[in-house]
Amino acid sequence: MILDEKTLESNTIYKGKVIDLVVDTALLPNGEKAKREVVRHKGGVAVIAEDDDGNILMVKQFRYPYKKVVLEIPAGKRDSVEEKPIVCGKRELKEETGAVAKDFFSLGKLYPSPGYCGEIIWIFAAKGLTFGSQHLDHDEFLNVERIPLEKAVDMVMRGEIPDAKTQVAILKYNQFKKSV
Repeated sequence: MILDEKTLESNTIYKGKVIDLVVDTALLPNGEKAKREVVRHKGGVAVIAEDDDGNILMVKQFRYPYKKVVLEIPAGKRDSVEEKPIVCGKRELKEETGAVAKDFFSLGKLYPSPGYCGEIIWIFAAKGLTFGSQHLDHDEFLNVERIPLEKAVDMVMRGEIPDAKTQVAILKYNQFKKSV
């Protein structure tokens, strides 16, 4: 069965700093038409960085949509769709934690909510850290924490870390370490 849908019409109804909202008319495989609401996003990067003591760097910050402080790995959006994810990842790690990594490698990418959002999050791991000062954005407030990897895995499994990109990164990185 053919599953592809063809865009017949596309209307941007909101253009924002972080997202655009588009309503498309799509031609379905059965020949019928349907409306598709899509959140367009430049994409982002998340970095699981491990220090020499086996701790991962995490950040606590207030997340407005949930009205609560959330524990996450360092992450941020790309400046443009042309920006290479690894460049964004290195910048975000330095900005949020002050860390620069000697070793930086990919753990893949994820689609956080493919039912309505086109965002892609690239996940990187970082080791061989050296530390300088943070360079937070003017509207960014966060605290850096160091958590042993094993404890972070337990926190994910107990449901104490609800952030999807952080869960995926912790579990993938833990599995990677077991396989090398």
